[in-house]
Amino acid sequence: MPKVQITVPEHLEMQIAQMVEEGEFLNREEAVEELLSTGIKAYKTSGPIDDSETPGFEDEGMMGHEDEYVF
Repeated sequence: MPKVQITVPEHLEMQIAQMVEEGEFLNREEAVEELLSTGIKAYKTSGPIDDSETPGFEDEGMMGHEDEYVF
């Protein structure tokens, strides 16, 4: 199997270490392989997410209103 070296943010490394510690994975290598595989499958299923097409609440306020909440 090919080896790949990556650098991840500390918060991701901490989450992976915690999952290993909690017994969800045997070791970091298994955790990274499984999480990466799951992410690729999800990406292929749903495609890339383009946040620029869908305005969020911070862009237009709630329901398009600047100063009030509309339900």
